Amino acid sequence: MTERDSYSFEDKGDYKPKKMTRWKIKVTELIEFLTYDIWRVDSKSLSKKTNFFYDAIKTVIMTVRNTLELGLGWRAASLTYRTVLSIVPFLAVLFAIARGFGFENLVQTEITDYFGMNDTTETPVATTNFVQQILEVINNSLEYAKGSSIFAGVGILLLLYTVYILFQDIENNFNHIWQIKKGRTIQRRAIDYFALILFLPVMIVLNSGLSIYLKSFTKYLYILYPITQYLNIIPYIVTILLFTLLYKFMPNTKVKFRNAFIAALVVGSVYQVFQFLYISGQIWITKYNAIYGTFAAIPLLLMWLQFSWFIILIGVELSFSAQNVKKFYFDKETRNISRRYRDFFTLLIMDVIVKSFMDEKPPLTNDEISEERTVPIGLTNRILDDLQEMKIISPTPSEKDEKVMAYQPALDINMITVNYLMAKIDKFGSEDFQVDTKVHFHDQWKAFMESRMNFYENNQDKLLKDL
Repeated sequence: MTERDSYSFEDKGDYKPKKMTRWKIKVTELIEFLTYDIWRVDSKSLSKKTNFFYDAIKTVIMTVRNTLELGLGWRAASLTYRTVLSIVPFLAVLFAIARGFGFENLVQTEITDYFGMNDTTETPVATTNFVQQILEVINNSLEYAKGSSIFAGVGILLLLYTVYILFQDIENNFNHIWQIKKGRTIQRRAIDYFALILFLPVMIVLNSGLSIYLKSFTKYLYILYPITQYLNIIPYIVTILLFTLLYKFMPNTKVKFRNAFIAALVVGSVYQVFQFLYISGQIWITKYNAIYGTFAAIPLLLMWLQFSWFIILIGVELSFSAQNVKKFYFDKETRNISRRYRDFFTLLIMDVIVKSFMDEKPPLTNDEISEERTVPIGLTNRILDDLQEMKIISPTPSEKDEKVMAYQPALDINMITVNYLMAKIDKFGSEDFQVDTKVHFHDQWKAFMESRMNFYENNQDKLLKDL
């Protein structure tokens, strides 16, 4: 029976089998398009609206794919553990800065508001006691710091070191998502982290003070009274601003403000909704479940911290995907790239670095190299890291932004030939193995090296600058 005969019952008015077949075909085509075809579409042949739509789809796909492949869940768990160890020292440093500027009470009020402790009829007793105990420990720590100068100095150093380690762990996770191997120097970390810690009390004051100021101001200008109806969105705006700065400045690379803001807008909105669900959830749990008793706040706090970090890390991945979406073509294939094609891409990347140096042009960044040679950004970063370890190229601050590294040859370009580069690649890595190449495997090793020498000693060898 042919396919046409199988649907001969159409005359009887039954179209269900044919419709199901069409839907299966459409779903299969859609999956094929999202996993394969969309990454190979020529953007120059499409309109701006279509390109924008395709880029948005690819950004979402890359965010989901990398979230699963990078294991952001266990990274969030690691940051949760680090945060629990650092929460008291971090808040102690925060309160010390706030006390120095005279708005300690305002910061404390904001923290209690954050956990919904204003409404005593709804806030769980466990949460109230837990937060109050933390605030009491922080206050005792600050009072103790006023005592003996020696012990106070050691205590302050320990507090700062604990906070430093927390921020270092955060930066390392952000850098890993951005595929950056090298973090900031110790000096830059100390300066940047201190600036961020100093900035947090300002954001807290801005969040609270701006609402108070606008409410008092509208008392005198009644025409502006409708504005007060929208003051509840101020925490959302401050949260989005804080996430934008975090996504832009925490990774050790140049993040465009637009991409950081897009990620912050999405994550900030989700975070505020989750914060509302967290407060509502702990009220519901403490009312109907007495398993943990006064310790009920601890598992809830751990759940809140881990899910919060998970949301934040997804935002980092979203900003990375949005910024590099145009360089993700064939990204999936590069995970299983052949030795031959990896060597070829290495040659392409080294060629553009050499020629840029020969033409006395500014050194190129990883993004510029990726666009110039149409090599996926992930593969470009891995090859650049290998070339640095081979001592063939060296990083230097970019002329456009000193925080972004550019790359130039690390040796005379008149020495860099195709065979020289291939020989360096071939010998890159460890060869410290217990293999008897002199007796037991002598014939195999000799045959192997003869094939290599025929390759290296080719009379057709060319300089990269002459290609």
